Amino acid sequence: MALDGFHPDYLSRKPSHNLRHLAEEGVRARWMIPVFPTLTFPNFYSIATGLYPEHHGIVSNTIKDTALGRFTLRDTPAARDPRWWGGEPIWVTAEKQEKRAATFFWPGSDVAIAGVRPTYYKEYDGSVPNAERVRQVLEWLALPADSAPDLVTLYLSDVDQAGHDFGPSSPETDSAIARVDRAVGALLQGLQKLGLDRRVNVVVVSDHGMAELRPGQVIYLDDYVDTTTVDVVDLGPVLSLNGRWGNEAEAYWRLRGAHPHLTVYRKSEVPEQYHYRAHHRIPGIIGVADEGWMVTTRAQAASRGGRGFPRGHHGYPPELPSMRALFIARGPAFDRGAVVEPFQNIHIYSLVVKILGLRPAATDGVLDSIKSVLAETSD
Repeated sequence: MALDGFHPDYLSRKPSHNLRHLAEEGVRARWMIPVFPTLTFPNFYSIATGLYPEHHGIVSNTIKDTALGRFTLRDTPAARDPRWWGGEPIWVTAEKQEKRAATFFWPGSDVAIAGVRPTYYKEYDGSVPNAERVRQVLEWLALPADSAPDLVTLYLSDVDQAGHDFGPSSPETDSAIARVDRAVGALLQGLQKLGLDRRVNVVVVSDHGMAELRPGQVIYLDDYVDTTTVDVVDLGPVLSLNGRWGNEAEAYWRLRGAHPHLTVYRKSEVPEQYHYRAHHRIPGIIGVADEGWMVTTRAQAASRGGRGFPRGHHGYPPELPSMRALFIARGPAFDRGAVVEPFQNIHIYSLVVKILGLRPAATDGVLDSIKSVLAETSD
């Protein structure tokens, strides 16, 4: 189960009743470490494949490729083109090895990656109520043994949207936590009614946390570089752009040190621990804003009209406490009542492969890095 934008500290908030109960009955990490950039598509696809973005190719929520064009979250035809999606996600691994997968949303899960789709899947539609998502998952799990799925994914976006619109500390985010927690409770109750609560392994993860954006903490790119001379790929906490007409070096030097709250790298200079250099889709210049700051242009700011800027954002370096992600698991494969040390999300793929008894595809993750969450009988 994927909870977009759910910071692990949200577990301590009053609305997280069912999630706390789930953690008490199973195992949780103190926090999970996202990949860079701490954005939705790169992280959920890294969880699904066990690969860093530089190896699976979903390097941001907005991407440009010289052969394929432009990819964004809202560009459905581009997002469903399998040429964007590298690596082998867990549902493809399962289907290739005669297991059935069912996906009620997950980045890439409605795409024929390597020519393979889940046995059951839904094309993304954010308007589908959480209750309908849970109902369908339970219907899949209630199917006869010869047609029920071995792997199911479920995605809920409420908390991320509220965090962006109102900030992570807002009452509106508490309300979103409550909605997601109710969905978790409905799933757990449904599993109990089906007699599956002691047989099904439930894994709950998030992609990233959320940082508070303070009014006025905005960096305007066009104050420092002529935007007609660069190809701006992405804005926000992470700036990415390529030069035009051979002027990338000039753009780099204009931006380097231009603003005290913006760190600018050539692609080859991005810190090694971020694993964000190797793919051709990573732009030539990467800028990382300080926590609580964002990069935009004056034209984009004007296009927002009276909506103002977001009150919360993510994308910042994964080592920041505000970017931490959630991991909870309960079921026969997992330890009970345990809290384990933080680990990177790329190891989840290896964990699920182990539980399903599959042969893993090539991955950056390793089971040993996450083995502490398993019950001794699962070793």
